[in-house]
Amino acid sequence: MATVQKISANLWFDKQGEDAAKFYVSVFKNSKIGKISRYGKAGFDVHKMPEGTVMTVEFELEGQTFVALNGGPVFAFSEAISFIVNCETQEEIDYYWQKLGEGGDEKARQCGWLKDKFGLSWQIVPHVLREMMTDPDTAKSGRAMSAMLKMKKLNIAELERAFNG
Repeated sequence: MATVQKISANLWFDKQGEDAAKFYVSVFKNSKIGKISRYGKAGFDVHKMPEGTVMTVEFELEGQTFVALNGGPVFAFSEAISFIVNCETQEEIDYYWQKLGEGGDEKARQCGWLKDKFGLSWQIVPHVLREMMTDPDTAKSGRAMSAMLKMKKLNIAELERAFNG
């Protein structure tokens, strides 16, 4: 991670930032852990973290840089922010759905969305869905949308059948 990415996602965790970074790196093939910073004595009256506790973990997933911050229980993730994983095949969808969804909130699964065990929302989406949804034939795109809305994990073959009528 020699070059600094202009814009990076900073993910606020209570105390599980390092575990989350290691988990995400294990899921995505082209990934790595970068620099780790630790809390020192300075600022203890504000952050209340013991000296030596992990503060931030830089990590990279498929060329995208992230920072996991152990900032305490002040904030939690919401569905207002999610990460889209664009997939080429059903096998990819199945893989990411299973890996990222493991231990996550089963009730939060709808239309390709899932929430992982850390509460972070992901969209596991076939790349072809973008083409379907932006097709100028609104009947076709409407059928694909209707089919998607009935699914939890997206199924490319079913989306294509609906799209093609």
